Amino acid sequence: MSLKEQINNDIKTAMKEKNVPLRDALRLLSSAMKQIEVDERKELSDEDIIKIIQKQVKQRQDAMTQYRDAGREDLYEQEAAEAAIFETYLPKQLSDDELKVAIIAIIAETGAASMKEIGKVMGAASKALGATADGKRINECAKALLS
Repeated sequence: MSLKEQINNDIKTAMKEKNVPLRDALRLLSSAMKQIEVDERKELSDEDIIKIIQKQVKQRQDAMTQYRDAGREDLYEQEAAEAAIFETYLPKQLSDDELKVAIIAIIAETGAASMKEIGKVMGAASKALGATADGKRINECAKALLS
């Protein structure tokens, strides 16, 4: 079953169970996927859907920061719940140790020796690690290892 089919089935299940927060969050996700399909006139692959989900999670995290700073705990909680729902559809994230081992291998592979060559490492790491690690985490780990 593709990721898109799974999300659509989960929307139907949430509707039957009258789980409004889950239903609404998944509808937002489905709407974002349909928008890309219409704009780009293509059928989305699981990789495309994972990128959309990552973007949605990042948007929720940014909103959470702003709501917490503004003292809006109610909206913060709603965004946190949506982000948690979206994250269930993402692949398992690498632990810090696993990420460090992977970045060390990529640094050795690219031959990077200083911070000046972090672009090479980031490019290779983004392709290799894709959905299993956030770009921010990859960057922080690479900077720590190269400095």
